[in-house]
Amino acid sequence: MPKTSSPIVGLDIGTGSVRVVMVELIDGEVEIVGLGEVESRGLRKGVISRPDLAVEAIRRAVESAERTSGLEVSHVCVGLAGAHIRGENNEGRIAVPGRHREIAKEDIDRVIETACAISLQGGREIADVLPQEYTVDDQDGIDDPLGMLGSRLAVSVHILTSPVAAKQSIVSSVNRAGLHVADLYLAHLASAEAVLSEDDREYGAAAINIGAETTSLAIYQRGAVWHSAIFPIGGSHFTNDIAVGLRTSMPEAERIKRTSGCASHLLLNGSAASEPVEVPGLGGKGPRVVSRQILSDILEPRAEELLSHVQEEIRRSGFDRQLSSGIVLTGGGALLRGMNEVAEQVFNAPVRLGIPERFVGFGNQFEPAAFSTAVGLAMHSARREMSSGVDHQQRRSSEGSGNAGFGDRLKSFFGIR
Repeated sequence: MPKTSSPIVGLDIGTGSVRVVMVELIDGEVEIVGLGEVESRGLRKGVISRPDLAVEAIRRAVESAERTSGLEVSHVCVGLAGAHIRGENNEGRIAVPGRHREIAKEDIDRVIETACAISLQGGREIADVLPQEYTVDDQDGIDDPLGMLGSRLAVSVHILTSPVAAKQSIVSSVNRAGLHVADLYLAHLASAEAVLSEDDREYGAAAINIGAETTSLAIYQRGAVWHSAIFPIGGSHFTNDIAVGLRTSMPEAERIKRTSGCASHLLLNGSAASEPVEVPGLGGKGPRVVSRQILSDILEPRAEELLSHVQEEIRRSGFDRQLSSGIVLTGGGALLRGMNEVAEQVFNAPVRLGIPERFVGFGNQFEPAAFSTAVGLAMHSARREMSSGVDHQQRRSSEGSGNAGFGDRLKSFFGIR
């Protein structure tokens, strides 16, 4: 089967970096054909604050991915992110009409619409609605009630809301960069779906994405999202602590964090703890040398603080004892050495680094965990196209003819079971 000429693209517009993942169906197999990553500009806590700078960063990231693939990007699936996104659970109930009381798609749509009848603050809108489970008469725990017989239908949903202006700002910036938004999806859900297996989502797991200025939480149970939250703290706060504590510039603090940082003193044995780290001075002052132990003493309290906020949110949600698959850390901030060890102490649960598996073909140039959101966005876009039965290249003009099982192959490629 020849490869398609238009790739499926996930665009993650983060506060620290803009990342692009391009995937394509080649000879019946899904492959990553292009990756792009550039420093982000014009965003604060996931929200576009300087559209001109954000547009330029988006354009450069896409151009970088186009160079690696030799393909042109026209449509993208974009992540909606930021501390302004809120999630809540709600329920809806209806009576099933008709003599035979067979539940139809219209009944399912109507009960979900009923569950969405929530009070919204001015300027906010519903960004997504995620069904959790259905109840037919007294039988609960139903994933899909279509075709079942019953007189009463109920649904539990997780509703995510966002300011209208946030979505408009993202779409406008992407359009100004010369691209069309094929779909918009919640970034923290995309990253979770890229790193969690079906078993994780079924038996209970918490996906924690540590970005530059925000950290997101998504709790899965019985195959659905039951709780989500976003915190205004992330990897840049670690960098700022180093810059202030060691009196150096932010760029140098970021470099030191990446090359020598460790958030857990337990990983520093005698020789590693005393290993010297050169810290460039400010204002013409010469460099000075500190030990890695001092650097760890700066980073560890911040890691404990961040993860404690998340743990308190998990406890408040009531799912702290229902996460059989444990905690999955992902995102660029999760790459700091020692984060897993600190997380295991804070959560008292198994913790692992979540990466899209089989992230191959691009050497060591890119960190897979940092691309989890962009990968998840590409997966989401592929699933949407598969379910609609429309070929990516011709989705606006004609019916597709060769994408059967595309979503399954994509999940297989990325190791998502």
